[in-house]
Amino acid sequence: MQGVLDGEPVMESHRMIRLAAAAIISSLGLVVAAAAQTAPASGHVPTTPGQKMAATVIAKWPAGSSSMEGPGKWAYEEGVLLDGIAAEWHANATPGDFAYIKASVDKYVGEDGGIRGYNDQHTLDDIEMGRADLLVYRVTQQAKYAKAAEFLHERLAAQPRNASGGYWHKQVYPNQMWLDGAYMAEPFRAAYAATFQQKADWDDIAKQLLLMDQHMRDVKTGLLRHGWDESKAMPWADKNTGLSPEVWARAMGWYGMALVDVLDWFPKDHPQHAALVAALERNMAAVVKAQDPASGLWWQVMTHPGEQGNYFEASGSCMFTYALAKGVRQGYLPVADEAVARRAWDAINAKFITTDADGMETLHGTVRVGGLGGKPYRSGDYAYYLSEKVVDNDSKGVGAYMLAASEMEQASTATLARGMTVLMDAWFNSQTRQTALGQTELFHYKWNDDSNNGYSFFGRAFRRYGATLATLPTAPTAAKLAQAQVYIIASPDNPSKNPHPHYMDKASADAIVAWVRNGGNLLLFSNDRDNTDFDHFNILADQLGVHFNPVLSHHVVEPDHSTGEVAIPAIPGLFPEAFTAYMKDTSTITVSKGAKAIVTDHGDVMIAVAHVGKGRVLAVVDPWFYNEYADGRKMGRYHGFEAAEDVAAAALGFPR
Repeated sequence: MQGVLDGEPVMESHRMIRLAAAAIISSLGLVVAAAAQTAPASGHVPTTPGQKMAATVIAKWPAGSSSMEGPGKWAYEEGVLLDGIAAEWHANATPGDFAYIKASVDKYVGEDGGIRGYNDQHTLDDIEMGRADLLVYRVTQQAKYAKAAEFLHERLAAQPRNASGGYWHKQVYPNQMWLDGAYMAEPFRAAYAATFQQKADWDDIAKQLLLMDQHMRDVKTGLLRHGWDESKAMPWADKNTGLSPEVWARAMGWYGMALVDVLDWFPKDHPQHAALVAALERNMAAVVKAQDPASGLWWQVMTHPGEQGNYFEASGSCMFTYALAKGVRQGYLPVADEAVARRAWDAINAKFITTDADGMETLHGTVRVGGLGGKPYRSGDYAYYLSEKVVDNDSKGVGAYMLAASEMEQASTATLARGMTVLMDAWFNSQTRQTALGQTELFHYKWNDDSNNGYSFFGRAFRRYGATLATLPTAPTAAKLAQAQVYIIASPDNPSKNPHPHYMDKASADAIVAWVRNGGNLLLFSNDRDNTDFDHFNILADQLGVHFNPVLSHHVVEPDHSTGEVAIPAIPGLFPEAFTAYMKDTSTITVSKGAKAIVTDHGDVMIAVAHVGKGRVLAVVDPWFYNEYADGRKMGRYHGFEAAEDVAAAALGFPR
């Protein structure tokens, strides 16, 4: 990719903190922040619609106190709200977001992993908030959250099933599958299976979702009905099909969101991966057809557009926007669906959002509930769905709104790198640790590591462009590298970090150099003298003219961070603005063979670039973008999140 990491450094005076730096997405009427923002109480000003809503939630509902089920009750409504906050955090690294999620989970999860307020009545609804618990475990690595997740996983194993093997939605609804249950159970179960290596779960996760796709379709529209009673015993169930009478927007929304979220975790080499993608394509195509052509929104009862009493409903419209935009960014849905989501997003903000004098947001137009059977009896017919109360700031709607916002904040770049792969080394750095439940996993500068050591936020910077993330757990070869456009090696192991390190050798180095010459973009991140290998790593680095020196530079003695501060100039094609970075305990670089130092600090070369054949090399003396310094929780003022986005954009060939 020509032009990547090109240009000489442009020295400017040390820049002002770029909290207000932004890119305008004119067709959305939004401002997408280039810096992390948070609630006004923190001193930061939220700028995007999603950040504004998250700030409102944090200010109005401390620790998730909006639960529609009452205080102190573990419930899916609060879980969906936290899903929205999590999506905003992942998209923007907003300070305060994760602390809010953790405080909300901590109301319920005890030190022994027990869940206060859990409804042990075999209901899928009470599995949903396990997603927030799992996120807190993955970030903190604290065992109590893993134990709580394990308990929920065990409850799912005991969930009653119909004759086809599908989960009953609740014990009180025998033989019935509701679309709601897809979102309540399967994204949690997929995240759990990936986190704790439950390979046997993947078949059944796919089965639950595909049973709905197979049995619940309205033949005229291609949309899915809200419920299916396989026994056909319920009064609302069609005696031939077992289906409920109508297509409810939020039910279809739950299903679409479940598919895109499960696909985040689902193994691409699993035999049912293609079937899940096909289900997403099929159902979202029907949703696109059902979008109201005049408003860009979706009707509460989707098969009765414009009929008396029907109305545009906020939560379903937000859910469809999220599923469409994310499906496009994941590479599963047609690029044209982004325009559908964009049109809906504009309409959602115009019709359903108001802002008061204090800057607090209100989401109007969410139907309170929707169900089938029960007491009092719900017939599931057209009149029933129009009879339920429509409310403001319902937590399910607000959570869905933030989910949609998180995707629309990325929509302008979401397809630019479609078809490109970013490959992370897991051979030269192959450190492992034990999960809280005893499995061995790779960690330290890995895409799927959400802890302080991980690169999950760096990975999301690439995913903003629609790039695919991959990991290489073996030595690089020409064939393996040919599948990638970007390859990253971070802090190769030495014996102090890994008792059985895999060292760089000439064959690997030659393969990498040949790949770069052919147009690859290589990112090399070193570390200080005690925490990485230098002798073998330089077999590669020296061929590229970026020798890493085995020293301890920029040593930080807590709590004084000043020795880790590095002034980064504006560099065309890489860093659009000057800023102050933080690099703690680093090596230094000596350049040769035409490589160029682009960032120096007190005489030490900190960042260098090399043009090698058709390709480019970026060399940095520090791992730099690990979550501790990129996820907004600790040192947002040093702009690790923004710098990671700058580097990702440049490496993909779309400098900001």
